Amino acid sequence: MTRRKKPPQPENHERWLVSYADFITLLFAFFVVMFASSQSDRRKAQQVSVSVRKALEEGPVNGMISRFLKTGPKPHVAEPAPPLRTDLAKPTGPPELMDSLVQLSNSLKNEIEAGEVEVRLDPRGLIISLKQRKFFPSGTDAIEPSTLPMLETIARELRSLPNAIRMEGHTDSVPIRTARFRSNWDLSSARAIAVLNLFRAEFQLPMTRMAVGGYAETSPVAPNDTEEGRARNRRVDIVVLNDKGRTAEPQQAPSVANTASSGG
Repeated sequence: MTRRKKPPQPENHERWLVSYADFITLLFAFFVVMFASSQSDRRKAQQVSVSVRKALEEGPVNGMISRFLKTGPKPHVAEPAPPLRTDLAKPTGPPELMDSLVQLSNSLKNEIEAGEVEVRLDPRGLIISLKQRKFFPSGTDAIEPSTLPMLETIARELRSLPNAIRMEGHTDSVPIRTARFRSNWDLSSARAIAVLNLFRAEFQLPMTRMAVGGYAETSPVAPNDTEEGRARNRRVDIVVLNDKGRTAEPQQAPSVANTASSGG
């Protein structure tokens, strides 16, 4: 009895695909590594690396290799959690002026605690409020020389900003009539001009960035029926304007009475 020979196994003409897929995978990984190495932002590079790894493990290239080698997909690698944010406790406000608010609050901490100056953000921008009892003798527009170091600190911060600046004078509701000032309008405007001239002449702030406004008693921040309220209303506000504030006017605080009882 003659023994029959087994027919030869058919040649696998698709084996080249395995080597080709390996080559493409290594070439792709090489360029990804080169790209990630050139990135100065480590977090971005890490995200790119994770994305590529995910594509290699779940994408069509790995699927083709798995079919020919009869192997399953590799375990999925989860993306790292984003870093914990540490800026969530910061106060809200115009973002371009927040750093200046923090800087001035630290530099003028003692003066703020003494009630001589106030720094705050509102929808128009950054407001630095100079209180009359510290900066101006009653009924005059002459700036107290002792306040120059404080004003220089403010000017130094303003020089670092590109924003437009308004010097806005305010009084309490008590009328004034002297040889120099016929009304609170004259007094509030003169005090704003005095601050502008000082910042221009002594601290080299460009005139093109500054403007003045006198509001007399029309924009109080406190009731005028107490001495404490009137003292808060007698002020010059240095307003560093944001984009919205370029066309806005100061707003009167709600439920503020204009009861007069002492001079501006």
